[in-house]
Amino acid sequence: MTIKTTLTTALLASTLLAGAASACEITLRSSDTHPDGYPTVEGVKAMAAEVLERTDGRICIEVFPSSQLGEEKDTIEQTQFGVIDMVRASFGSFNDIVPVTQLMSLPYLFTSVDHSHAVLDGPIGEEIAADFEVADLVALAWYDGGARSFYNSERPITSIEDLAGMKFRVMQNDVFVDMMDALGANATPMPYGEVYSSIQTGVIDGAENNFPSYDSSGHAEVAKYFTLDEHLIVPELVAMSRSSWDNLSSEDQTVLREAAQNSSVLQRELWAAQEAASLEKVTAAGSEVITDIDKTPFIEAMAPVYQKYVTTPEAQDLVARIRATE
Repeated sequence: MTIKTTLTTALLASTLLAGAASACEITLRSSDTHPDGYPTVEGVKAMAAEVLERTDGRICIEVFPSSQLGEEKDTIEQTQFGVIDMVRASFGSFNDIVPVTQLMSLPYLFTSVDHSHAVLDGPIGEEIAADFEVADLVALAWYDGGARSFYNSERPITSIEDLAGMKFRVMQNDVFVDMMDALGANATPMPYGEVYSSIQTGVIDGAENNFPSYDSSGHAEVAKYFTLDEHLIVPELVAMSRSSWDNLSSEDQTVLREAAQNSSVLQRELWAAQEAASLEKVTAAGSEVITDIDKTPFIEAMAPVYQKYVTTPEAQDLVARIRATE
């Protein structure tokens, strides 16, 4: 099935759902911080379309994009308590409640996006999914968040020395703060929705994210220098509230899990296409993309970060197995 066909199916199902929501026996609410049309949002919509079809309209998933239900940290907590049924979020936002995601968020842990897929789609991914259950969450599907790089409003970053003293927004977790400290920059944790105005007003010099986020958020308008260092390849996932999950029959649970995993295939395809389109768009609009950079000093600077977070034999074994995965 092509991307176009799948999206058409999702659109038709969304239209049907909007017109016949009252016919649904079960309606699940799913949150996303990204705008409508973004690959993660379209992925969950495709999941909703498959669930709607396979349950003959009994189970509907309403997707709320653009932080309508709150920022990631808030919606994860709401999902834990069953206030929201599902959430799509980055591993980075789970660091405080699912410790293994902290390891998965270590800088330069993955050599490429394909490497991260190989890890998550295998036995290691099954182990990680089990850890979410302790936090009253059911991990349904791994989504692609691409590679995160630095962008700023001040100057091109071509070496680690260029980062010295600069203020960068990071997600609200300790690993990312320590990463910036190790690089000689100043970390400023803040909600994603505040980044644009903070760069515009000089509260921060820049942030770090992937091309689609850099583009869709409008950050390219206020931070023209993008350095493709790819320091973080942080997976994302669709997670469901344990209480909402337990209210479903085993048959319906199977439908949701299979639909979520099918949506992951589509989401990754959409993501790759969006990355290429976003790169072309921001470059045409005047952003300077710096690709000539020696990553070795950046990687070597992460030694104290790994020493701090990879402390137990179990963690050391996991990191070793991730690096050995092909």
